[in-house]
Amino acid sequence: MNKFRIIARLDIKNEHVIKGIHLEGLRKVGNPNEMAKRYYDAGADEIIFMDAVAAYYDRNSLSDIIKQACKDIFIPITVGGGIRTIEDIQTALNSGADKVAINTKAIAEPDFIEKAAKTFGSQCIVLSIVAKNIAPQKWEAYVDNGREPTGIDVIDWAKKVEVLGAGEIILTSIDKEGTKKGFDLELNNLVSQVVSIPIISSGGAGKDKDIVDLVNSSNIDAAAVASILHYELSTIESIKFSLGENGTKVRV
Repeated sequence: MNKFRIIARLDIKNEHVIKGIHLEGLRKVGNPNEMAKRYYDAGADEIIFMDAVAAYYDRNSLSDIIKQACKDIFIPITVGGGIRTIEDIQTALNSGADKVAINTKAIAEPDFIEKAAKTFGSQCIVLSIVAKNIAPQKWEAYVDNGREPTGIDVIDWAKKVEVLGAGEIILTSIDKEGTKKGFDLELNNLVSQVVSIPIISSGGAGKDKDIVDLVNSSNIDAAAVASILHYELSTIESIKFSLGENGTKVRV
C-alpha cells in the first residue's frame, strides 16, 4: 500500500494566502512563500497552490510565486486555477510545478483532459472536482472556484475523467470546506469506490481525528489541508503521528 500523503493547500488571491468557509467570505492569512516553506520544513509531502480568483481573469497568476517556492521547496508542487490551455500548463511546469489541477476548462471541454494527458503525461494532470451535496448520495460538480453549478453528477464525472486520462483527482467538498468539522466521508467513500486513480480529499479537516476518520472510511490516498495548519489547530507532525497510531503508513 502507498503511504498516505499530507498535502498543504494554499488558496491564493492577489499574492496573499486566503481562507474562507464554503469557499466564501475569504480573509487573508499570510504570505504564500513563507507559508509554503514553513509547511515544507514541517514535513508536508506536497503543496497545492490554487489561484482563487483565476476564474474571473481567465489566467493563472501564480508563476512568480511558484518560481520563488521552487528555490526552497523540494517536494511535488501542484498549481490550479485558470488553467485553460496547453500553453497554461507549459507555463506552470516551466515555473517549476510538477502537476496542474484543472476544473472549469475540463468540464467545458472534456477532450482537453485527454489532450493534456497525451501532451504532458497523466501524472501531470490532476482533475479538480468541487462537489456540493444536492440530495441523498448525490453531488453536483461546481466550477469557477465553487460558485457555478454545472448540472454534472460528481460520481459520473469522476469515472469519466479517469477514462480521459487524468492521473489524480483532488476532491473538494463545498459543504465541508473551511468548516473544520471533518470531511464529507460519504462523498469520499463513493468516489473512491468508482475510480482507481489516486484521490486527494480536500475540505473539512479541523483536527487530527478528522483525517484518521477519512482514512478509516474510504480508500483515499491523500488529504489536502489548509485551516488546520493556517490557524495552528494541529501540525503536520502531529497529523502523521495520529495516522501512524492508527496503523496508516505515512512518510516520516
